[in-house]
Amino acid sequence: MAKQDIAVDPQQLEDQQHLGRLLLRAYRAFSTRAVEKLRQRGYEGLALAQMTLLMNIGVEGIRLTTLAERIGVSRQAVGNLVDNLESREYVSRKADLTDKRAMIVTLTDEGWRLIGDVVAVKKEIETEYGEILGEDKVEMLRSELTRLLERVEPTNSGQH
Repeated sequence: MAKQDIAVDPQQLEDQQHLGRLLLRAYRAFSTRAVEKLRQRGYEGLALAQMTLLMNIGVEGIRLTTLAERIGVSRQAVGNLVDNLESREYVSRKADLTDKRAMIVTLTDEGWRLIGDVVAVKKEIETEYGEILGEDKVEMLRSELTRLLERVEPTNSGQH
């Protein structure tokens, strides 16, 4: 297909204001700010993927395979992330009592402390956003994004 056959205005390809790009930029800005605030609290070298994994473990722990499905990566990738987090004493593994082939990942005391700081940092950032946009607009944004995701998300899991 020749360039002249394309029915798309090249300016549209460079549009920085389309909704998908804005959502991605907002997510990255939030995540970058969160990582920086956690670094200031003494958590060095934590990657966003590691924090995403930690936030999906839950109170009772989670099987490695379920964790991989939940965060949308391969079992091998989850295994590598868990290895790193285990070496830093944020998580531990234990055999699943219902299936000896499976491993359950649980948070350690240090992992729970990190989760507490992650939750506090999220609240701080949301407060900052409220100061910029107004609390009512932040709540409206949360509500509308939730409503949108309930309609368009394939699994409607709400876990990401």
